[in-house]
Amino acid sequence: MSAVLDLQGVTVRRGTSTIVDSVDWTVSEGERWIVLGPNGAGKTTLLQILAARSHPTAGTVDLLGERLGRVDVFELRPRIGFSSAALADKIPHHESVRDVVVTAAYGVTGRWREEYEELDTEQALALLGAFDVADLAERRYGTLSEGERKRVQIARALMTDPEVLLLDEPAAGLDVAGREELVGALAELAGDEASPVLVVVTHHVEEIPPGFTHLLLLGDGKVEAAGPLEEVLTSENLSRAFGMDLLVAHGGGRWLARAARPAGR
Repeated sequence: MSAVLDLQGVTVRRGTSTIVDSVDWTVSEGERWIVLGPNGAGKTTLLQILAARSHPTAGTVDLLGERLGRVDVFELRPRIGFSSAALADKIPHHESVRDVVVTAAYGVTGRWREEYEELDTEQALALLGAFDVADLAERRYGTLSEGERKRVQIARALMTDPEVLLLDEPAAGLDVAGREELVGALAELAGDEASPVLVVVTHHVEEIPPGFTHLLLLGDGKVEAAGPLEEVLTSENLSRAFGMDLLVAHGGGRWLARAARPAGR
């Protein structure tokens, strides 16, 4: 399989701090990746680079066959679906849900004077339907629950029919019911052969949807392990990345992690 994303020696420094340290990582066609690690491990910084919204201090980044630094990122970005908390904060709360999705066709977060074709609107409504929120199309975005907003954001990220879909902590801030609904939606997306390459960032093992195939495990900006999910997600690897003794369990298509020694013992 050909490489869709290829990072070699990628390092990101901010002042005297190294956020990402010499990361080598290749993502191929058809793969569904989880990027897992504790807070401060460099996950969001890495995803910003994959989304062509940031450049590394050192190393090379090839996205969809284009070398970052040698390509017009404004031409590259529509090929990469991206959803993050920072991007979500830019969505106007008064915007209709339909327009939140349709404006992605122009790469903007608020409708102004641009004209959209009927085909754009139809595609936006179809994507909302795929995530069971089509009935919210005329609602104002600001009136939605956090779980509904998350699904709208993913629909928006798919509006340009991207070749890669990057989701930065999509379940952050959700309650258990909202998280489970989102995990189910992502599992369906992962199981669809027509879906783009998927990369989802999380720091909770319980948020890994069924159908994901690979794991990049980060710790302190470095790659602790990378490869097929069931080979990489072990108690030993997770304990090393998070800096404490953890036990990993798998059942019913889902993953769980807990402390090896319960608190107080």
